[in-house]
Amino acid sequence: MAKTSVKARQKKRERMAAQYAEKRAALKAAGDYAALDKLPKNASPVRLKNRCQLTGRPKGYMRYFGISRVIFRDMALNGQIPGVKKASW
Repeated sequence: MAKTSVKARQKKRERMAAQYAEKRAALKAAGDYAALDKLPKNASPVRLKNRCQLTGRPKGYMRYFGISRVIFRDMALNGQIPGVKKASW
């Protein structure tokens, strides 16, 4: 499980990227790179990292579900994810 501060930092970056998205797009379209440099660093979507929504784990992230493979396996085996079951043949 990731530290609370790391998860909070990620949430802050997500909020800032969403907040400045329209402004960044307008400045990029206008070609005003000097103004783009003056925006906060955390407003850039490149700084976002895919993390598990429940634990904050950065590795083994499953984009479709938004959680890590470890949590996905636990939830699937407990029947908490609809339509997912363990394969057997």
